[in-house]
Amino acid sequence: MFGDISSFLLDTVFTLFGAALIARAWLHAVRMHPFNPVARIIYQVTNWLVLPLRKILPARGLVDWASLLAAWLTALVYLLLTWLLVLGLVMPVSALGPAVLVSFLTVLRWAFNLLVWVTLAQAILSWVNPLAPVMPLLQTLTDPLLEPIRRILPRGGIDFSPLVLVVLGQCAVMVITRISYAIFAL
Repeated sequence: MFGDISSFLLDTVFTLFGAALIARAWLHAVRMHPFNPVARIIYQVTNWLVLPLRKILPARGLVDWASLLAAWLTALVYLLLTWLLVLGLVMPVSALGPAVLVSFLTVLRWAFNLLVWVTLAQAILSWVNPLAPVMPLLQTLTDPLLEPIRRILPRGGIDFSPLVLVVLGQCAVMVITRISYAIFAL
């Protein structure tokens, strides 16, 4: 029981922090104003890790390399701690190579999960309260991904592009999870 609770808490904390790091990179890519209240919260939560890395690896164009590296390091620490918690052992050196690759896949999984949740929040708020203060942020994040889907789907009274994006995101999460398990099974 203690192991399950510890595993749940570890997974929750690292997933939320990893999602915040990915959201930071996403906010940078869409050029979100740094004084946006949501952006400020994400920056405050992640500054302690991103700012020192930014001195070594500055952002270039639309890519915030420091945030992405921080997300990858977070995923690697998460995998090492999970290994220690589940098996009660320190990860052997032979498993370090696969752990590096799986931590990259973990960041991708976190990114697609974040994409799904942001898209769901945007779609639900568009029905319930389209004038909510957070809607401009959600639309800024999702519109670049929804526009190509909208061009393909037939025009009608209901916009099904968020549904398509959620389904594609969930499929990507399933594929990435399967690949991650296959790598460690080798």
